[in-house]
Amino acid sequence: MSSVAVLTQESFNEHRSGLLPEQSGGPNAGEEEDALPTYKEAFPPLPEKAASTEGTQETVWTSKIRPLKSSIITQVFHVPLEERRYKDINQFGEGDQAKVCVDIMNKTGAHLELSLAKDQGLSIMVSGKLDAVMKARKEIVSRLQTQATAAVAIPKEHHRFVIGKNGEKLQELELKTATKIQIPRPEDPSNQIKISGTKEGLEKAKHEILLISAEQDKRAVERVNIEKVYHPFITGAFNKLVGEMMQETGARINVPPPSVNKTEIVITGEKEQVALAVTLIKKIYDEKKKNATTIAVEVKKAQHNSSETVILRGEPGRLGQALTEVYAKANSYTVSSVSAPSWLHRFIIGKKGQNLAKITQQWPKVHIEFTEGEEKITLEGPTKDVQMVQSQIEAIVTDLVSRMDYAEISVDPKFHRHLIGKGGVNINRIKELHKVTVRIPPDNEKSNLIRIEGDPQGVQEAKKELLELASRMENERTKDLIIEQRFHRAIIGQKGEKIKEVRDKFPDVIINFPDPAQKSDIVQLRGPRNEVEKCSKFMQKIVAEMVENSHSVSVPIFKQFHRNIIGKGGSNIKKIREDTNTKIDLPAENSNSEMIIITGKKANCELARSRILAIQKELANITEVEVSIPSKLHNSLIGSKGRLVRSIMEECGGVHIHFPSEGSGIDKVTIRGPLEDVEKAKQQLLGLAEEKQTKSHTVELRAKPEYHKFLIGKGGGNIRKVRDSTGARIIFPTPDDKDQELITVVGTEEAVREAQKELEELIKSLDNVVEDTMNVDPKHHRYFVSRRGQVLRDLADEYGGVMVSFPRTGSQSDKVTLKGAKECVEAAKKRMQEIVSDLDAQVTMECVITQKFHRSIMGPKGSRIQQITRDFNVQIKFPEREDPQAPPPADTPVENGEATGEVKEPVDPNAPKKCDVIVISGRKERCEAAIEALRALVPVTIEVEVPFELHRYIIGQKGSGIRKMMDEFEVNIQVPAPELRSDKIAITGLANHLDRAKEGLLERVKELQAEQEDRALRSFKLTITVDPKYHPKIIGRKGAIITNIRTEHDVNIQFPEKNDENQDQITITGYEHKAIAARDAIQAIVDELEEMISEEITLDSRVHARIIGARGKGIRKIMDEFKVDLRFPQSGAADPNLVIVTGRPELVDEAIDHLLNLEEEYMADVAENEEKRAYMRSSGGSNAVADEQRGPSKGFVVREAPWATGNEKAPDMSSSEDFPSFGAPVATKTSPWGPKRF
Repeated sequence: MSSVAVLTQESFNEHRSGLLPEQSGGPNAGEEEDALPTYKEAFPPLPEKAASTEGTQETVWTSKIRPLKSSIITQVFHVPLEERRYKDINQFGEGDQAKVCVDIMNKTGAHLELSLAKDQGLSIMVSGKLDAVMKARKEIVSRLQTQATAAVAIPKEHHRFVIGKNGEKLQELELKTATKIQIPRPEDPSNQIKISGTKEGLEKAKHEILLISAEQDKRAVERVNIEKVYHPFITGAFNKLVGEMMQETGARINVPPPSVNKTEIVITGEKEQVALAVTLIKKIYDEKKKNATTIAVEVKKAQHNSSETVILRGEPGRLGQALTEVYAKANSYTVSSVSAPSWLHRFIIGKKGQNLAKITQQWPKVHIEFTEGEEKITLEGPTKDVQMVQSQIEAIVTDLVSRMDYAEISVDPKFHRHLIGKGGVNINRIKELHKVTVRIPPDNEKSNLIRIEGDPQGVQEAKKELLELASRMENERTKDLIIEQRFHRAIIGQKGEKIKEVRDKFPDVIINFPDPAQKSDIVQLRGPRNEVEKCSKFMQKIVAEMVENSHSVSVPIFKQFHRNIIGKGGSNIKKIREDTNTKIDLPAENSNSEMIIITGKKANCELARSRILAIQKELANITEVEVSIPSKLHNSLIGSKGRLVRSIMEECGGVHIHFPSEGSGIDKVTIRGPLEDVEKAKQQLLGLAEEKQTKSHTVELRAKPEYHKFLIGKGGGNIRKVRDSTGARIIFPTPDDKDQELITVVGTEEAVREAQKELEELIKSLDNVVEDTMNVDPKHHRYFVSRRGQVLRDLADEYGGVMVSFPRTGSQSDKVTLKGAKECVEAAKKRMQEIVSDLDAQVTMECVITQKFHRSIMGPKGSRIQQITRDFNVQIKFPEREDPQAPPPADTPVENGEATGEVKEPVDPNAPKKCDVIVISGRKERCEAAIEALRALVPVTIEVEVPFELHRYIIGQKGSGIRKMMDEFEVNIQVPAPELRSDKIAITGLANHLDRAKEGLLERVKELQAEQEDRALRSFKLTITVDPKYHPKIIGRKGAIITNIRTEHDVNIQFPEKNDENQDQITITGYEHKAIAARDAIQAIVDELEEMISEEITLDSRVHARIIGARGKGIRKIMDEFKVDLRFPQSGAADPNLVIVTGRPELVDEAIDHLLNLEEEYMADVAENEEKRAYMRSSGGSNAVADEQRGPSKGFVVREAPWATGNEKAPDMSSSEDFPSFGAPVATKTSPWGPKRF
C-alpha cells in the first residue's frame, strides 16, 4: 500500500534547524543587569486611598484583584391567591404548607421565609447559594403553586439541542423557568414537547424552546465528497488553510484526518456561510485536480513507514523543492534496534522509568520503544542521537546480562495465592531474603508459569524455596469434619484459648470454623496430609469427650431437702460437682419443680445422682422400690403431658416415680418416697397397668376450678371414696394446664361410667346454691376473721368457694351465714363446728426451755416451729429475749423517783425465768404432744477425744474445715482454745444428729493421722554436689528441664540462693525412692555436660546480629541443629569478636565450620554496604565543594530600590524593627518603605 507524505517549506526548515548543533554562550554583565527586576515590579505598591477613580493608575494589584461577590443570594417569589395550592388561610404557619417548606429547606439547604400579602397572595423569600436557591424555587413552584400544562411542537431533529450535552441544557432550562419539561424518546415519532408548571413558567419555557429551534432553523449542513489525496491541499500545512477558510466564512469545516478513510468533508453553519465555504473548497479541489502531477520516490522503510515508495503530488513548479526536502528529512532520521532479552526490559526502564528518563532527558528527540515479548528495543530519531542512545542501551544490556539471571517454574495456579500468602507475606519474604523479583501471573491469565529474576544465586535459591513450598502444598489436603455447631464455641474456648492450644499442637494445619450465622456443622482442616489426619483424630477425640460429657440426668428430690443438698454456702453441692466433675442445676426457690438436673459423663452423672439421693435418704425415711411394668405400657401410664403419673404421685404423698427413657426397652419403674406412700403408689401403678392390659377407657368432665378442692376433699378423701367404690382414676388439672376445668376419668369402661355418674351428680349438686346459718359464740369470732380472714379463705378454698359471713363487730349476735353448694355448705359447717369445739376445749400450757436453745429449736426462718404447729394443730409463742447486759431490777419498787414503800414478795429461786417459758395453746393432748416435740429439739452436748496437734487441721483454713462438718451434720462443734492444750472437742446438736457427727469427726481424725504419716515419708531429704556452672543447664530454658524432673519424680528440688555458702549443693525433698531417682536423673545430666568441651572462635562483631537473628531465631536454629550452646560477648566486652561454642567435640567442630561459613557470607554484604555508604559520603562532599567554588549567594537582587536612591541602608531582615512580627509594638521610624499605613 502506498501513501503520500506532504512536506511544506516551514516543516522542512524546522527539521533542518533540529539537526544544527546547539549554539551556547554566556550573557555579558550588562545583559545580566537588565535581566534583574525593578523594585516596583517585584513589590508593586498598594493603591492610595485618596486617589480618585479617574486618576488611578492601574497597578499589578488593581489589575489582578477583583471585587469579591457574596456566595449567598436572596430572591423573592410571589404566588397569587388563585395559583396557591394550599388556600386554608386559618392554618398559615402550620399544616401541609409549612411541612412542605420545611421539607424544601432540608432538601435544598436554602432558607425560606413566608408572608401573606393583602390580596392573600403568598410571598416567599429564599436565601442561600445560587444553586440551592434555584433548586428551592423549582420545588416551590412544583409543590406550592397549582400546575398547568402546555405543549410546544418543534422539529424532531431539534430536540437534541433542547436536551444539550448530558442533559445539561434541559436541566438549566427547567431551573431557569421552574417547570418540568418532558421530551419524547428518540423512538417516539411525536415532535410535541410537554411542559408543566406555573403560567408564567410555561410561557418562559415555550419561548426558550422556540428560540433554540429557530436558531437551529437558521443553520445548514453540507457534505462535499472530495478525493482523499486532495484533502491535504484543502487543510494546508498544520491545518492553516482550512483554519483561514473557517475564519473567513464563519462556517465550521470538518475534514476527516488521514487515519480515517473517508472522502466526505462536512460543513456546518448558517446557510450563506456554508454556501461560501463549499464554493471555496470546490475551487481548490478543481484547481489542484487540473494542475497537480505526481512523482514516486524510493525511501527505506526504516526512515519513514511501512512502504518503500513515497508519492509526491502537487504543482510541477514545486515538486523539485519537495523532493529535496524529502531526501533531506530521510537522511536526517533513522530507525535502529538493540537486542535485549524481553525479561530485561523493565530493568533497563528502571523503577518508574528512572533509567530511561536519564537517557530521554539527554536526547529528547530519540523515541525509544519496548515491545512486549520481543527481544529487541526500537530507537527512532536523528541519526547521531540514535547512535549515542544505542551505545548507552547496549552497555546497560551487557551489564545486566553479566550480573542477572532468570528462571521459570511451573506451579498449579490453585497454589499461587498460598505462595503469595496473606497480604503477600510469603512472596515478600522470599523477595527480600534472596534479593529477587518474582512474577506470579494474575488469576485471569490462568497461567502456571512463575518467573524469578535477579542475582543468579538468589534466583536459584528462590526457585528452590518456591518449588519446595509448591511440593509441600501438593502434598496438602483439605478435610471436612462434621462437628455439631453446639460444640463449636466449647472447642474454640473463651477468647479462642482452647483452639489456640490445638493450633499450637498442629502448627502446619489451618482450622476454619463456619460463621455462627451459617448454622453449618462443617469444620475445615487444611495442611500436610499426615498432620491433617493427626489433627482430625485429635479433634474427633475432643468432640467424643464433649458428647460423653453432655449426658444429662434429672433427679426428683423433695423440695424441703434441696437446701440440705446445697449445704451452707453451697458447700455440699460444690463438693459433689468437684468430686464427680459434673454440672448440677437446681430449680429456683420459688419454682414448684423438684427436678435437679445433672450434666456430664454418664458414669459421673450416675455417681452424682446416687450421692444426691443418699443425702435425701439420710435426711428422711425414704425408701426406693422397683416395679416391673411392660415398657409398652409406660407411655399410657405417664399420660398426656405426664398428667396420669403426676396424679398418682400427688395422691400418694408426693412420691417420685421414675420411668426409664423411651425406647430403652427396660421394664423397671422406680418409686421413691416414704415407705407407706411408696407401697400405696406401687399398688396403684400395678392396678393401672393391669387395667391398661385388659381394657382401658377414658372420659372427660368439666367443673368450675373452685369446685376441684371440694371434689378432691381434705387429703384427697372425697376422690378416694369415688375411686374405691368405682375402681376408676380421676385426674384433675395442674396449675400449669391451660384448661383448668377439665377432669379426666381413666379405668375400665364400667368403672369409668360409674365414676362419671357420681362426679356429675356431685358437680350438679354443687351448682345448686343454698344458704344456711349456724351459731358461733362471739368470743370465737375473732379467731375466724383475724389475719385478714385467713381461716375463712382456707374454708372457701377447701369447700368449693363457700361464702361465710360473720355479724358486725359489737353487735353481740352469734348468727353466722354460709352460702354455696349444698354439700359444700354442709361440709364447711361441719368443719367450723370442729374448730369451735377445739377452741372451747383449748388449754394453754407452758414448756420451760433455756433461752439459749430457742434459736436452735426454731430452726432456719422458724421452719421447725411451723412444722410442729401444722403437725399438732397448736399455737406456740416464744418469750421476748432477755438482754444479758441489762442491770438486774432493784429490790425496792420506785415510783416517780421515790420509794413507794411497798415491799415485793421474795422471788422463788426455783421458779423459771420468763425468758425461758414457751406458751403452747390448743387441745390438751395436742399441747402435750407438741411439748414433747419441742423438748426433742433441745440440743445435747457430748465430748470427743481428739489429739491436740490435729485441732488446727480440723478447724481448717479460716475455719473452713469445721464449718463444713457443722453444715454437713447440722451440729455445733467447739474446739478448745490453744492455750488449754486440751484433747477434748465438744459437739452440740440434736440427739439423732450427734452419733453421725461423732463418727464423721473420728473419720476425719483418721484421715489427718494418715496424712501426718505421709508427710513424714515425703520429707526425706538428700543433697547432691554439682558445679554451679552446670546449674543453668540443669534448670533448662524457662525451667523446662528441672520442671520435668520435679513432675516425673514428684519431688521438690531446691537450688542454692545467691548468698548461700555452698553454691554447689542442690537439695531434693520427697519420698526416699523418688528423691534417689531424681538425684540419678540430675547426675546423668551432669555426666553428659562434663563430657562437653568449650571452644573459642573469633567472629567479626559486625555479623553477630545477623547470626543471632530476629529475637534470637537464628542462633536458636543453630543450637538446635548442632546440639551446642553458643555464647556471644556482651556490649563493652574486652574482645567483641570472641564467641564460645560448647558441646560434644564432634558437634562443636561442625558448628564452628557453619559459623565461619556464615561469617564469610555475611562479610561480603557488610563490605558492599560500606562501599555504598562511602560512595554516598563522597558524592555529598563534592556537592559541598562545588557550592564553595560558586561563592556566596547574592540572594534576591532588585534594581531601583528605595534605599539605593538616598543614604539609607538596605533593610535588615534579622531586625524586628524593619520586619516586625504581627501584633508586636514597634517604635515609629522613618523608613525607605514610605509612611506606615494603619
